[in-house]
Amino acid sequence: MQATGELIRLMNYVDDISATLRRITSTLPTLTAEERKRLAEYMRKSDPNFVAVLGDLEKGGQ
Repeated sequence: MQATGELIRLMNYVDDISATLRRITSTLPTLTAEERKRLAEYMRKSDPNFVAVLGDLEKGGQ
């Protein structure tokens, strides 16, 4: 199946998200427990967040 330009663009966005998450992961050992907790809360409250978008995709994008 051929990919449309829009699909390729969206997949590139996912690559960007993955790169950002790798940067976050590599920095985690330098953070204090308090900083890690604050970052986790911030990420969880972001809207939309990765988990919510993934859930929408799995439901058919509705």
